[in-house]
Amino acid sequence: MRPGPTNSLVDVAGLRVGHAQRVGGGHRTGTTVVLAPDGGAVAGVDVRGAAPGTRETELLDPRNLVQRVHAVVLTGGSAYGLAAACGVVDRLADAGVGYPVAGGVVPIVPAAVIFDLGRGGTFRATPDAALGSAAYDAAAHPHPGTTPPEANGSVGAGTAATAGGLAGGVGTASAVLDCGATVAALAVVNPAGSVLDPVDGTLAGARYGLPGEFDHLRPPAPHEVVAWNPENRPSFNTTIGVVATDLDLGKAQCGKLAGVAHDGLARAIRPAHTMTDGDTIFALATCARPVPGHDALQDTLAAAADVFSRAVAHAVLAATGREDAPAYLDVFPSATGGRS
Repeated sequence: MRPGPTNSLVDVAGLRVGHAQRVGGGHRTGTTVVLAPDGGAVAGVDVRGAAPGTRETELLDPRNLVQRVHAVVLTGGSAYGLAAACGVVDRLADAGVGYPVAGGVVPIVPAAVIFDLGRGGTFRATPDAALGSAAYDAAAHPHPGTTPPEANGSVGAGTAATAGGLAGGVGTASAVLDCGATVAALAVVNPAGSVLDPVDGTLAGARYGLPGEFDHLRPPAPHEVVAWNPENRPSFNTTIGVVATDLDLGKAQCGKLAGVAHDGLARAIRPAHTMTDGDTIFALATCARPVPGHDALQDTLAAAADVFSRAVAHAVLAATGREDAPAYLDVFPSATGGRS
């Protein structure tokens, strides 16, 4: 197994990712949009946290009508941030993309939010339709000034994220399987739980890295681990994300893919799925490649868990530290051989 060319969600051909954020002037928040290929993508969802903020998840039940979605929105702003999806719906509608009905189309855009209210910005400075439109534009029409689709760290929906007292953010990872299929994940890492191994302070998700991916990391010095005892962990959080493949999966299989990705979330975050997390993972299948057999499907599910764990680790490793949430390498400089 090896990572795809960018080790990110866009290694699944046809998917596009855009980030938009507002920092300063009372703001610290953002939105991330995943655009499906022309014709949409088959989708599923699995909601495990006890405090989710979501939109259109019931449509993804295999018993329900709609088979494909046209975009997924991941955003800050808690329930207020769901307004960002309206901007994406408008952009898609203007482009004539959506579920066909008499008189036009209805874009299908599921969404999920993290709680980042007041994290460096004012409480009501939240993503809106305009920020959703900006994230859509970054995905559909990227230019040198936009955040790259493969970016990790404090970008898009992860701009104000925290991770058990550390800075959180957006993380990505991908894997190309022996059968040629690609599985990839994008995680917005904002958990109440810890992303650290409780014994040695390493990033728990890094243990699932592919050869060479996290080889530059080592267990931090014991005195750094003992000294880390964050007192002001936020009480409301949530980790959300997307796992995707180019295999031809149905809605029920996508739901299973999302469910197994939660295993990867729980391996990288401890505890996960708490009463104040709204952990939600969407699964997308572009259906560009037939499933070659039972074993390939099993390998795809296993890879979904691993890529999500790796994405969590990349998010925390790349996140930018700030006054209320230091970066991982600020707290544990010896993890890369730095001086403590």
